[in-house]
Amino acid sequence: MGKHFILKLLVVIALITISTMAIHGNLLSSKQQQDVIVLRLAENLTETNPVTIAMHKFAELVADKTNGKVIVKVHASGQLGQQVETIEQTRLGIIDFTRTNAVVMENVSPSVGVLNLPYIFRDNQHKYKVLDGDIGMDIRNDLQDIGLIGFEFLESGLRSFYTTADNPITSLADMKGLKIRVQPAKIMMRMIELLGAVPTPMNFGEVYSAIQTGIVDGAENDFVSYSTTGHYEVAGNYVEDNHMSPPAMLLMNLKKFNSLPKEFQQAISEAASEMAFYQRQLMLQANQNAKASLIERGVNITTIDNGPFRDAMQPIYAEFPMLSTYIERIEGVK
Repeated sequence: MGKHFILKLLVVIALITISTMAIHGNLLSSKQQQDVIVLRLAENLTETNPVTIAMHKFAELVADKTNGKVIVKVHASGQLGQQVETIEQTRLGIIDFTRTNAVVMENVSPSVGVLNLPYIFRDNQHKYKVLDGDIGMDIRNDLQDIGLIGFEFLESGLRSFYTTADNPITSLADMKGLKIRVQPAKIMMRMIELLGAVPTPMNFGEVYSAIQTGIVDGAENDFVSYSTTGHYEVAGNYVEDNHMSPPAMLLMNLKKFNSLPKEFQQAISEAASEMAFYQRQLMLQANQNAKASLIERGVNITTIDNGPFRDAMQPIYAEFPMLSTYIERIEGVK
């Protein structure tokens, strides 16, 4: 009996040990899960857009640099709202990140507006000397006044007009009276007015049906967005006037950023920087590929003498005097 008792005792001890280890393991696993920080990122573009691809790249880089302790979940295709809405949600801390365009950011951080002026950049080299230099940093620093932190600027392509089959643009005169969808921002709306057209602000997700049903005669964007949204199906005339080249921006709630451990702040900043340079090249190549693909599909893509467009929009520079210092600084960048 003594031997049987000892054996039973050993079995009980073994079972208790195994159970204790299992409980400890579950508790440890639960604690490890609690230690993981999950951050939400809003993206209004589709999963196939190179900008969205770059946001997933950013998420991968953050996970790598934090050994999986910070996870960025990308919500694409406007799941969390359109840009105006997600900017406000990020400012309030409802979500952690939003990727937006500089055009709508001018409504909440006025200095960003200088980046949206027509033909403000001489070429892409000039653009990134501005954005990666002191001017770009000053504009990014202004974002802290509205509760945001901005990372390196992203490429958003050259924007041009596209219209329905009945409304091709061959000269400035063809713009007169056209209803053109714009993002809800003062500079863009005024730019359209100076061209003789009628600015019609609406969210990006509404544009396809608005063109299809005749609410607007056209819109403006880069080749990638024009292609990935299928807008070419309802507006098959694209004229390369290249009136704007506003950058895209990745923004984060400032309080959330500051609440993170320093090593995580550094990891996020480094990941954003690496992603930005990756995204710029990806986007430039994607625009070339999109143009080639659109030509193959039979889309009517034409170039135009944009001199008259430049002249018509020139008064806009004087109409926003609060940007005059920035304008002078940008023009002085060689």
